[in-house]
Parts: sequence; C-alpha cells; structure tokens
Amino acid sequence: MRYLIFADIHSNLEALHSVLEFAQTKKIDHYLFLGDLVGYGASPNEVIETMAELESLSLVRGNHDKAVAGLESTDMFNPVAAAAIYWTRSRIKPEAKQFLTQIKTGPQKVHRSLTICHGSPFDEDYYIFGEFDAAEAFRYLRTKIGFFGHTHFPVVYAVRPGYIEGQALVGNAEVHLEPKLRYLINPGSVGQPRDRNPFASCGIYDSQDHTFRLFRVKYDVVRAQQKIIASKLPRSLAERLAFGI
Repeated sequence: MRYLIFADIHSNLEALHSVLEFAQTKKIDHYLFLGDLVGYGASPNEVIETMAELESLSLVRGNHDKAVAGLESTDMFNPVAAAAIYWTRSRIKPEAKQFLTQIKTGPQKVHRSLTICHGSPFDEDYYIFGEFDAAEAFRYLRTKIGFFGHTHFPVVYAVRPGYIEGQALVGNAEVHLEPKLRYLINPGSVGQPRDRNPFASCGIYDSQDHTFRLFRVKYDVVRAQQKIIASKLPRSLAERLAFGI
C-alpha cells in the first residue's frame, strides 16, 4: 500500500491542489490526513469540498477544525490565529461546518501497524517538539508507526535501545523504516510550512518497501497571499507563506 500522508492544510487551496496533483502521479492507494483543514487561509469551504470528494480517505480533526466548528473556544489561540478562526466561522457554509463536526478525534488506528493523530496519541492538542515529547507519546502508541501533525515541522522519531532518535527532514528526503523499530512521523504542513521552506510538505509511506519519503511541492504562493489580503485576514498570514515561517 502507498499512503499519502499530509496535514495542516489551513484553508490553503492552492497548496492542496498542488499536493493532490502531485499525488496523482504516485499511484496512491489511501490518503491519511492528520488534521487542520481550516484556519489561517482564505479558502475554507473550497478545501473542505475538495477533501470531501477524495476516495479512500482516513482523517482526524485538528484544533483549528474544532474551533471553527464551535467545539472549542479560542482561549488558547494567539490573537492572529483567533482572528482567522472568527473570520472562518463567519464565512463557512453549513455543510462544510457539518463536515468538520463529524471528523473523528485522534488517535485513530487505520491499520494494524498504523495510527494517525493530530498532536499526539495521548492528547490531540499536544505538540511533539522534541525527543522528550516523543518519548511520552510512544508510551501511548499502540502500533509500530504513528503519523502526527500540528507542529508544521517534518521530522521522524524512532525508538532505539535506550533512547529516542529524532531526525529533522529537509527538502525531499527518504527514510528507510527498520522493521524492529517504532516510529512517529510528521510530514510537515501542506498549507503553512514553518521550517523556512515555503513549498507545501507531504509524505508517502510505502508499506511494501518500508520507506517514508518526504516531498516538497511548489504551489502558487502569490495567489494564496492575494486571497488572504483580499479577504481582510491578518496580513501577516499572507507574508509568512513566502518565507515558510
């Protein structure tokens, strides 16, 4: 099986379209989405409509999805993120909001060896930012491989004898997954990368050859920026896209 692993679209339709067009060239069998369809960007309805049309999709909700759906307050969001939540709430269509409310809470076991979550296997809102966080997350992971999002940074953590090994993934990268090890893998963000690479980030997991490949996909950043500015969202949300921050 070949899985497209992707997360954190954040209403960036241009980035999503480019990633899905790229995936069509890779003979993907199943899509695994790790949360945050909405927030920050200017195309929440279009992103949800596009995702709803995908066949063979498993997904979990993110914290922005919950907030836009009214399932969580914005108290824990920074002012810019909260402003984008309020903007999205005011413009989202009823059917799109309904889609958000029906997304499952992570973690979700999608195969005997695979788990997907947004933040971590023990808390959907928890950030895994280093080996210490990963060690705690591995205690709750019930499969050999877990895919997570939320941080917008592509990284692989592995449980080795006596320690947790973290490896940041830069550019297009390939990781061979050793059969005896357990892994937590973040494919980065489709719609708002934060690793100083503005290209959309996604990954492909191949269960046959035991590899995870990270890909960076070019998209029309300028168009995404123009839509954010025209929509009167905070201008910083447009500016950051050009720098991948």
